[in-house]
Amino acid sequence: MGSAALITDSSAEFGAALPGGGTLLALDLGTKTIGTATCDAGWQFATAGKTLPRGKFGRDLEALTAIVRERRVKGLVLGLPRNMDGSEGPRAQASRAYARNLSERLALPILLWDERWSTTSAERDLIGQDMSRRKRAERIDSHAAAVILQGAIDALTGSAF
Repeated sequence: MGSAALITDSSAEFGAALPGGGTLLALDLGTKTIGTATCDAGWQFATAGKTLPRGKFGRDLEALTAIVRERRVKGLVLGLPRNMDGSEGPRAQASRAYARNLSERLALPILLWDERWSTTSAERDLIGQDMSRRKRAERIDSHAAAVILQGAIDALTGSAF
């Protein structure tokens, strides 16, 4: 689609790259699946989307490009799996590499968002909805992406607690 775009850990930098707002797509990268979530153009509500099977990057890119086009996505929020002490290990390095590859192909600004506790929070929410273990397993990744995205848009709009 274009040349590499901004990749940042800073919500302020990311927000500055999107002065008009716009729909955002969040990704929770797993080894077997990619959870997705989107938000409205006004950055108020994150909504869980599809959970995609993760495969070779080309196949992932094709599925993500379809979502970007369909939803008119203006930026990406990618979960960054930091260790509990805040350091970054191999999974975080892999997520950064994935972000670089996406940036080169999609030319959209990317916000790397600390995803510690996102899956735990999503699991708690789904249990609170009295969802069966099987259904939780099917939906956990997309709900974790929604938790990641809601945290990011709260920071972007100053609504964070």
